[in-house]
Amino acid sequence: MVQSINTKVDLVIDATSHMGIADYGKIMIGDKGFEFFNSRDAHKFIQIPWEEVDHVIASVMFKGKWIPRFAIRTKRNGMFTFSSKDPKKVLRAIRVYVDPNQMVQSLSFFKVIKRGLKSKFKK
Repeated sequence: MVQSINTKVDLVIDATSHMGIADYGKIMIGDKGFEFFNSRDAHKFIQIPWEEVDHVIASVMFKGKWIPRFAIRTKRNGMFTFSSKDPKKVLRAIRVYVDPNQMVQSLSFFKVIKRGLKSKFKK
């Protein structure tokens, strides 16, 4: 069994990890870090201490009405993408431990296209 890094748990919610093939499990947010535990395989888990979190990136659609997924960028290990049943509740729980300035919105489809065109014509 996997040992949790948290001593106090704030939120446990059903979620999906989008690392390659989608893994279904639970997200646990606590005082020491962010954890994802796979519901089928106990050896597939992700534990991210709050000191390692660089940015939390939320994909926001329909002017904040719907958040399909969010990503956690770490300082050393790259980016981890998740979705949950209630992402707003998850992001509010993360905001307690991560600086709100490190929580950002991802670029929209049109902003990505605009940046690409600007860089194409800038050369």
